[in-house]
Amino acid sequence: MHVTGEDWLIGEALRSPVSGRVLQRVLRQLIESLIYEGVIAVEAATTGEAAAASATTAACGQAQLFTLRGHDERGAAVAYSCRGSRRLTFGRIRLDDAPVLRTGGGRTEPANDLAQFVREVLGDLDADPGKLRAFTEELEQTLLKDTLVQFERELAGGELRGRPYDELESALMDGHPYHPCYKSRIGFDFADHLAYGPEFAPAVRLVWLAVHRSRTLVTVDPDYGGYDEVLAAELGEPQLARFRAAVREAGAEPDDYVFVPAHPWQWRKAIATSFVQDQRTKQVLLVGQGRDDYRPLQSIRTLANRSQARKANVKLPLQLLNTSSPRHLLPHFVVTAPPITRWLKQLAANDPYLKKEARLILLGEYAGVSYAAPDSVGKPISCGAASAAAEGALGCIWRESIHGYLEDGEAAVPFNALCARELDGSLFIEPWLVAIGVETWLKRLFKTCVLPIVHLLAAHGVALEAHAQNMVLVHRSGMPFRVALKDFHEDVLFYRPYLAEPELCPDFAALHPIYRNAAPNAFFETDSPEPVRGLTLGALFFINLGELALALADRMSYPEEQFWQLAAEMLERHQSRFPELAERFALFDLFVATTRVEQLTKRRLYAKTESLLHDVPNPLHAARARLLGAAAGR
Repeated sequence: MHVTGEDWLIGEALRSPVSGRVLQRVLRQLIESLIYEGVIAVEAATTGEAAAASATTAACGQAQLFTLRGHDERGAAVAYSCRGSRRLTFGRIRLDDAPVLRTGGGRTEPANDLAQFVREVLGDLDADPGKLRAFTEELEQTLLKDTLVQFERELAGGELRGRPYDELESALMDGHPYHPCYKSRIGFDFADHLAYGPEFAPAVRLVWLAVHRSRTLVTVDPDYGGYDEVLAAELGEPQLARFRAAVREAGAEPDDYVFVPAHPWQWRKAIATSFVQDQRTKQVLLVGQGRDDYRPLQSIRTLANRSQARKANVKLPLQLLNTSSPRHLLPHFVVTAPPITRWLKQLAANDPYLKKEARLILLGEYAGVSYAAPDSVGKPISCGAASAAAEGALGCIWRESIHGYLEDGEAAVPFNALCARELDGSLFIEPWLVAIGVETWLKRLFKTCVLPIVHLLAAHGVALEAHAQNMVLVHRSGMPFRVALKDFHEDVLFYRPYLAEPELCPDFAALHPIYRNAAPNAFFETDSPEPVRGLTLGALFFINLGELALALADRMSYPEEQFWQLAAEMLERHQSRFPELAERFALFDLFVATTRVEQLTKRRLYAKTESLLHDVPNPLHAARARLLGAAAGR
């Protein structure tokens, strides 16, 4: 083995102050989620008072001292303490930046061992032992990988502001703001992380494979012609000719094959080892490397073309576990991507508000190709000729680039950039807020980014998982102008009786056999309207707007109550503009007192994961009550 600079970098980064800050962040997010999801008992005392209180009864925003008790390996009592509050925004628990303290053995000092915390505080839970070990690994891998990222960021310096869209996507380094395993990337070792992590802005060239047509599922939006036309536009004839020649050199006929791109890491770590028989029998052939450079975006498995920015983004499977979710691309989701895109674009084109006023951008997933062994189609992942490792390991979704939609004077930023901080602690958007005014800017944001998604829900009965990088703000010098939405192939929900135009909905059973006998709520169609509304409240309001409300309160002293009151006013005003939709707005009432959100941490601890949701207070409910009370008093 040759020891490289990358090897030395690990120790240097982990011994630096950066590592301690990252550990405290992971620990804070872990404790926040444990308290919020009701996983553990916690003592909460209002700061300055000796009396203990329930963490659920203190007034919103009231400073509290939280204490979590456990025992060490000798059975001696230990306690972890931290300061924070329960916030107005969905009752979220938010801890202060001060270190989490551990008291044990007669000493109190900053906690500095994630595995120790899990053993001491979570060890007595009725948790699945295997899942607890895996969860600990995810936490420690998050510590390692985010430490490397933040260490490099501090060395390099530089601002997020002023970067073009794709570069900014890669440079956003904070990861999921709630999930404690926000950068685990299980499957990547440290060298893979440095080579392919978006934060390090690598130039990645795709590996191309020829897959026998009998082993592929292909779907293309008719507006783009066929798959051959898609490849011709993306690759050009010289590259295609080179790939065809490689097939002939292998003793096969090019017309019998479909060209499929793969991430270079995926080729080495998964495809080459899981598709052994397919390679022996010439069902899968390596034909070469692409010529364009790509940049990994926030989701890691989606890459933007660095060589020609208007060319498609490609979404590729990676055999990774990140934020506790596998990053494969299952065939039955790949083949739905173009039909779902076409459906959503038809809905938007038929709606005067969405088309002419909101000018909603839907970044189309216009082509999908996936490996699928003939006798595995429609069967569970563990069945069929392909191994479980191979299922979902090879495929691609081609998605429109935001650059093809931007007009003169427009720029784009990922929605989660609105909560990002520069190295000096200031918000990325702070210059915009200072120049425009927080309230004026927020009104424009709600009008351009929130109302179109709500309108799609109420007018058409369709909910999108519009959170984090799935939303893109289009602005002019910081002033919000439009919104772009993406990533539809897995995350669209509808309740058929409430579809305004059911005849436009794709026939999913015709797209893939797995949908023919699907259980209710297994995929896109629900058996009640509540999950459809819940997706909008959970993704758009709980995650995207919730994080923004907290960021503005903490960094710009803009009250959460004022934020949600403004949101409620904008929603009410929009509803009053469309009286013909009054009944449908009521069907998808966004002002309900509570909504259900996922227990992301609890899901990592217990064997049963089916119904791990909990009810949380909806800040829009109280905000509208205040509005109605004010109106009644006038």
